[in-house]
Amino acid sequence: MNMKRRVFLRGTFTASAIGVAVGAGLLTPQTVLAAWPKDAFRTKDMKEAMKIIDGTDAVESGHVTVHAPDIAENGAVVPVTISSDLKGAKTVSIFTPDNPYPLNSSYELMGAMPYVSTRIKLAKTMKVMGVVRSADGKLYSASKEVKVTIGGCGG
Repeated sequence: MNMKRRVFLRGTFTASAIGVAVGAGLLTPQTVLAAWPKDAFRTKDMKEAMKIIDGTDAVESGHVTVHAPDIAENGAVVPVTISSDLKGAKTVSIFTPDNPYPLNSSYELMGAMPYVSTRIKLAKTMKVMGVVRSADGKLYSASKEVKVTIGGCGG
């Protein structure tokens, strides 16, 4: 019973020390979060966003797969999965060319499998494009058209 008390007290003191550090401004989110490409997410031109994120044009490839519904009844929450069989892939990005800002999301993999599953917002019927940067820096892409309907009644 005495050991549980010590573990509890040690955890309490650690949490308190972290709380004081955050309160004093020693641990701020800007210092612990990764940098993100603000300009790529703010541009309204897809080619410009792709250039900022990955540097070149993507080549359509069977190495990248986009899983998304053929018809989305609600454009606000469209499930999308991008996967690839490329070894050592560096990034996975999702582009929605007809949205006001075409770069929807971008992920640095750091050695992880090239597989991203998320929900995105689509303004209207459009192609969803998945772009994967391989270990050698080349870009591979795939796309799928998703029809956005209003209340499931056609769009």
